[in-house]
Amino acid sequence: MSRNYKFHNPEGIYFISFAVVDWLDVFTRNEYKDIVVESLTFCQKEKGMEIFAWCIMTNHVHLIFRDAGQKKPQLLIGDFKRFTSKKIVQAILDNPVRRRFYLRQIYFNRLCL
Repeated sequence: MSRNYKFHNPEGIYFISFAVVDWLDVFTRNEYKDIVVESLTFCQKEKGMEIFAWCIMTNHVHLIFRDAGQKKPQLLIGDFKRFTSKKIVQAILDNPVRRRFYLRQIYFNRLCL
């Protein structure tokens, strides 16, 4: 399955969802959910993301949005996911709760790609 989102109308409204590696239940902890919310807020204020709805589940996120800024939704989502995933991995490294389990799963899957 493709990892790249394909947006055919740069001004369109899109529903997307993205999952954590191996569907790990990372978002059961508030500190990781807060990173997603902070990233969405930043994208709204600084990158022109117009958010119509979002939902954070235990292991994935749903988002209905539009790129009202540069009209390049694929770049906006790519930046959002890249920044957010790095922040979550750093938060996992800083938090001893389930750290070994999460890191083993995340890095094992990266090696297998």
